[in-house]
Amino acid sequence: MRIWFKLWKNNHLLKDTVITNDSDDTRTHKIFDALDQVCYEFDLSKPIWLDATIAEFKHRGKARFSQDNFVETIDFDYLEIHVIEE
Repeated sequence: MRIWFKLWKNNHLLKDTVITNDSDDTRTHKIFDALDQVCYEFDLSKPIWLDATIAEFKHRGKARFSQDNFVETIDFDYLEIHVIEE
């Protein structure tokens, strides 16, 4: 599985990275592990999966984490997660 993470501010891409996980773990665990890795790499607090975020991710295979998803104040518009290969 490959998951692409992008950090956006004012319609400009600030950072991006692709996390690859070829383990035999479940899809959900792979996604959570990748999110943990990217939060460490980008020095972010972990976002909260709101119902709207979960629905968007299930429907489109990608989702955006905005200020509503973070407890701390963020200095970007949103973090986008996109599954590019399963």
